[in-house]
Amino acid sequence: MAIFTDPIREHADFGPGDAEWLHLLVGDWQMVADLAFADLALWFPHPDYGYVALAHVRPSTTHTVFHADFVGEGIRSDLQPLVDKAWASRTIERSSETNWSSDMALRVEAVPMVRNGRTLAVVTSHMDLSSSRMPSRLELTYRQCAYDLLRMGTLGLWPDFASPTGSRRGAPRVGDGLIRLDAEGIVQYASPNGVSAFRRLGDGESLEGRSLAEVTAGLLRDRRMVDETLPLVVTGRMPWRSEIESRGVSLSLRAIPLRDEQQRFGALVLCRDVSELRRREMELVTKDATIREIHHRVKNNLQTVAALLRMQSRRMVSDEAKQGLEQAMRRVATIALVHETLSQGLTQSVDFDELIGRQFRLSAEVASPSQQVKTQRSGVFGELPSDFATPLALVINELVTNAVEHGLEGRTGTVWLLADRSVGDDGEELLTVTVADDGVGLPDTPHAEGLGLQIVRTLVTSELAGTIQWKAREGGGTAVQIVLSLASR
Repeated sequence: MAIFTDPIREHADFGPGDAEWLHLLVGDWQMVADLAFADLALWFPHPDYGYVALAHVRPSTTHTVFHADFVGEGIRSDLQPLVDKAWASRTIERSSETNWSSDMALRVEAVPMVRNGRTLAVVTSHMDLSSSRMPSRLELTYRQCAYDLLRMGTLGLWPDFASPTGSRRGAPRVGDGLIRLDAEGIVQYASPNGVSAFRRLGDGESLEGRSLAEVTAGLLRDRRMVDETLPLVVTGRMPWRSEIESRGVSLSLRAIPLRDEQQRFGALVLCRDVSELRRREMELVTKDATIREIHHRVKNNLQTVAALLRMQSRRMVSDEAKQGLEQAMRRVATIALVHETLSQGLTQSVDFDELIGRQFRLSAEVASPSQQVKTQRSGVFGELPSDFATPLALVINELVTNAVEHGLEGRTGTVWLLADRSVGDDGEELLTVTVADDGVGLPDTPHAEGLGLQIVRTLVTSELAGTIQWKAREGGGTAVQIVLSLASR
């Protein structure tokens, strides 16, 4: 969730890290809304509106109070005095009377978010009181946890920049399971989902009154595989994420230490069963490894075919047959190089600059064993999908070979390869590839295309859906320009 910052850019007097701190708050306050069973709104002073709403979050543990989105709008007149009071006092302020909105009785609290002694914004909590039933122990514990977190916000202790988001998916949420610890790491309360999560790990007893660290340690079978952050998470000492695995069950844990002005007085531990998520991730890893192995084996098989063609060409008496086999060998080797590149990565995309950097020079050297040919490359191809990279590599290979054999005609010269990614008039992303030489230039009269140029024209028009044009190069020689669309790639 992002903060609507447009109304405050001109007059927000933020110090270093203040804006990032508010973004961190909004990125994590869904947890507080769920714990408080309340809608939360973030307010900032505005010269025209009194205060303007920068963000709004609805709880997933109960129904929302505000169905209409008011982000970017000014504050209501009946709410502004409470927000003013909280801004000035830097303490949590509660409305002295029940507010009514859409036939609902609301309890409203204003919580100043204070950092480095300065109030940066005010969070208002709007909880529906229209339900007449007595709150359960779960609800009372949740609300107390929400109050503790919001009070830490008034002290600048939450949100915490030390909280790593982590790259692994499956971050625990309030509804997945909550455990509250005291300062010693003893479980004061565990939600039913939290108890169920640890039961799936193999713990059959009640969690309350026991050390969560000792419970977790008793469930570990292979301690060599334990995440080094786990002890600090299950004791609630650091605001980190960790994971425990036992009996085929994976449990993701997140700790939020609870602090006041003097000390840490407890912690919240959110837990989530991510066994199915990890199983699917492992399947994807296995599939990726299988795909890489397939590309590796295809590359090996193509190299074997190229070697067989090379051996066969040596037995040919006819120069024409020998040359034909050598050209076929070169084309097979080009395709093998693409598969070799694919076998080294997890994606089906190719860093074409790295691939063609090797292939470009190799094509020129193979086509000119008895002459000195320089190669120069400029521009960026970027990442290209494999079904695009293979025909393009073949096209470039054929054009470079043709430039050396027919453009330079045995003389010393230079072959250029230029790439240019641009955006057309209709917003379509284009790739323009130019292969040029400083040789004899285009022939005066049209002549029949050889097999290589027929392959080029077929690949460009059919496989790559592009256009190709031969023209005279400025300064002498020939330039072949290919224009390809990357819109559907």
